[in-house]
This record gives sequence, structure tokens and C-alpha cells, in this order.
Amino acid sequence: MATRTSARSDRKPSRHTPSRPAPRKPRSSATRWSKHVMETSDAMDLDTGVFKQRSPAAIAASLKRSAERSRRRKAGPYQSAMSMLNFYINRGGKNLTAAQRARLEKAKSELRALFGR
Repeated sequence: MATRTSARSDRKPSRHTPSRPAPRKPRSSATRWSKHVMETSDAMDLDTGVFKQRSPAAIAASLKRSAERSRRRKAGPYQSAMSMLNFYINRGGKNLTAAQRARLEKAKSELRALFGR
């Protein structure tokens, strides 16, 4: 008995067969635009680990200090500080825990109070 090659090998693929998506390549840090923005932006220079602090008041105070010191910002200190905080919250997205998000949202209120708004 002769061995048969697969009968399917000479058929065209069905039009209804779903094709598999190509496997995704892991993203290198060079392709993450948000990291690039944080490192090279002219917005302002931040203290290291400012968003990792436990206290919303400490986060707000650090942002205020950085915004007032910076000479590279394009807007006023309040807008620059609030923009950087919002940028970090949006960049974190679903990866922020509920506690982290709550702390950062509280830091917004603290920042408003520090600037008298």
C-alpha cells in the first residue's frame, strides 16, 4: 500500500477559516512614547520617585516645587504640575491599583489647595 500525502495539502484554504494573528513582539522601552515623554519632555524636571510616595500631600508638594523651579515649562506652574499628574494617571491606565489611583486623585485635590484653587 502506497503512502498517501495529505489530501488537504493540495487544497486551497477555506475562505471561512479564521487566520491566526501574528504573535506580538514584546515592546522595547524605545517604543514606549510615554516613557520618552517623561524623560525628555520640556514640561519640567521631576524629583525621582515622586509618584511612588505614599502621601498625596507629599506628591502634590513635590510637583508644586518642581513646577515652580522649572524654567522649561510652557505654561504656569499650576497647569504644568496638574498636567504632569494627569499624564501619569492616564499613562498608568489599567495597571494602577485602586489604592494608587485613589492616592493620585487625592493628590490632585492637594495640589489645587496648595495653589489656592
